[in-house]
Amino acid sequence: MTQTAIYAAGGVVWRLVEGALFVLVIHRTKYADVTLPKGKVDPGETLAETAVREIREETGISVNLGIPVGMSRYRMPKGHEKVVHYWSAEADEAAIRASTFVPNKEIAALEWVTPKKARSYLSYPVDVEILDSFLAYVDDGVLETFPVVVLRHAKAKPRDKWDGADRKRPLTSLGEKQSKVIVGPLRAFGVRKIVTSDAARCVSTVAPLAKATGHKIDRTTLISQDAFDDGSADIRTVVGARVRARKPALVCSHRPVIPEILRELALATGTLTGTYLSDAATLSVGAFSVVHLSRTNPGSGIVSIETHEPRL
Repeated sequence: MTQTAIYAAGGVVWRLVEGALFVLVIHRTKYADVTLPKGKVDPGETLAETAVREIREETGISVNLGIPVGMSRYRMPKGHEKVVHYWSAEADEAAIRASTFVPNKEIAALEWVTPKKARSYLSYPVDVEILDSFLAYVDDGVLETFPVVVLRHAKAKPRDKWDGADRKRPLTSLGEKQSKVIVGPLRAFGVRKIVTSDAARCVSTVAPLAKATGHKIDRTTLISQDAFDDGSADIRTVVGARVRARKPALVCSHRPVIPEILRELALATGTLTGTYLSDAATLSVGAFSVVHLSRTNPGSGIVSIETHEPRL
């Protein structure tokens, strides 16, 4: 009988203290080991949501996810394969001060250590491999990053079943569900700025996120499908503003516009174009790609891209 894989997620949580890098390790009570914060996916949860939740539950620290830094696979004692996805996650001073952690039956202690100490301290080779993957980015000058999330609007009423203007087409009941289930994964990446096409189907897609975060919706015709079709779109202006701001942002648009948004992100950061952009732009309704850029030097190019599908 085929064993079902167990999925989990976590992170390499880091901070800078007077310019020196420290990572967070946890001392587990039951196993008497030292490891990275992680945990199993709850039903209906995405991996990104799991990583943020597990880090908060195990350490008391609320984080936003940075770049993905690897995946580990190993066999559990009963034969199940465990697959764990990891992200880089900065712990800012406010989040650390707000931590409610106290030693408990699962976690005995938290410890901030240098990367060198962490390599000799961690109990499992798979954790060391993840740490080394994270440190490879650091060695390349990539530590502080910010995401630009490119989102395709949720499922809308078909054109042939809508008599009004195309820009006013509403979401279907499925689309409304999709707009709600993507709130958690989008919040995992700390989205602070919401920019969207002014089409009703795009605005409705980001409305639940705006409500959950308290951020206003910035509507623009510059990335609308109408403007794209008639040649009046100005995608470069929208993308350039987001790269210059160097803050986590969401850009919601339409299927034919999204490839150009990804292309402009590559051009704005001096990144070589390739098929990876086409892959990231091929989004189903309600799906999004997270483009990670260096906060200190965006012009060094796209660091990584990951794509997430809505889970219903």
